[in-house]
Amino acid sequence: MQSDQILDYGYIVERQMQDDDCVIFNRQPSLDKMSMMGHRVKIMPYSTFRLNLSVTSPYNADFDGDEMNLHLPQSYETKSEIYNIMMVPFQIVSPQKNAPVMGIVQDTLLGCSVLTRRNTFVEKDLMMNVLMHVPGFDGRVPIPAIVKAPNNKGPLWTGKQVLSLAIPSRRINLSKLNQYKTDEDTGDVFKQTMTINDAHIVIEDGEILTGSVDSSVIKTSQGGLVHMCWA
Repeated sequence: MQSDQILDYGYIVERQMQDDDCVIFNRQPSLDKMSMMGHRVKIMPYSTFRLNLSVTSPYNADFDGDEMNLHLPQSYETKSEIYNIMMVPFQIVSPQKNAPVMGIVQDTLLGCSVLTRRNTFVEKDLMMNVLMHVPGFDGRVPIPAIVKAPNNKGPLWTGKQVLSLAIPSRRINLSKLNQYKTDEDTGDVFKQTMTINDAHIVIEDGEILTGSVDSSVIKTSQGGLVHMCWA
């Protein structure tokens, strides 16, 4: 019987891959160190590899039948190297050009733009659910932009306040025009701040104050929001 089996020191125990195992993911040809990165496993049905769209750029993967290779570490030394050297968060910025090689794309990019529009507000129940998933949340709920909304909806938070929760550092400051800018928006500071298209992005102490976040802000460019968050 299985319960009668006794494990002793030196035995080699084989098991199936499990959630949160670390693995090396690779796509040939391996042209730089970002061609092999460490990932955490999430076991899902069916037989295809699935990964976050933002990390496809370093692999030069475009979902047209690309072949990917997965390598499972066999020793604690290898696992330690993956966790401390090869994981995706360590590979966001390329040492070759000192700029991010991956950024926010497709659905997430569209969501960031819609969320930071001037007329986007979040009610209390959704805000509380968002706060439950914020890593390192200290228990301090942001002050709502509208304390008492019409129709007895209660407090409302802006979409900018919600997205600000994803900015990991309070030391991040950014001021730039997004892709919605017009010729009139490139004048003095007052015109930039009061732009009708909400084209002036202002982030102070990690909080988005004005502007609609688009690809020009969170793209893979030097000095963008992704680069500043990584640094």
